[in-house]
Amino acid sequence: MKISYVLIAAGLLLQACKNDSSDSGVREIRSGDGPNANLIRNPATADMPLDTSKLAKIEYEEKEFNFDTIKSGDIVEHRFKFKNTGNVPLSILNARSSCGCTVSEWPQDPIPPGGTGDIYARFNTEGLAQKQAKLIVVTANTYPNETKVKLVGFVKK
Repeated sequence: MKISYVLIAAGLLLQACKNDSSDSGVREIRSGDGPNANLIRNPATADMPLDTSKLAKIEYEEKEFNFDTIKSGDIVEHRFKFKNTGNVPLSILNARSSCGCTVSEWPQDPIPPGGTGDIYARFNTEGLAQKQAKLIVVTANTYPNETKVKLVGFVKK
């Protein structure tokens, strides 16, 4: 009895996994040309030589900001200034922080080649102590597609 259930289940699984002959391959869906559309059509692929001339490049004035020693409950605010040194507009998709105590803001519009912008970071030290390092990961149409900036310092009670 158990064997028949296993055979029926295997038959259904094989039937569900059949190839659909109506679709002859993978197709790219282009549903708009918004500011982050190039992230999907990134010219850096594993099977082609890397051509970074068709990518934006983000160059930070500083990648790490040391806020020295502050007391718990203080707010640290800093702007990480950057420049697009690439040949195409820089589109930032996200700038996520390593914890909920740090929030970030980034330009929503593309930064043209040679243009500048900044990633704003705000770190709330309420309830924290000791050495702190808060990472912000910036995702954009660059190579590599993720870059990092960091707030570091010491929080005393």
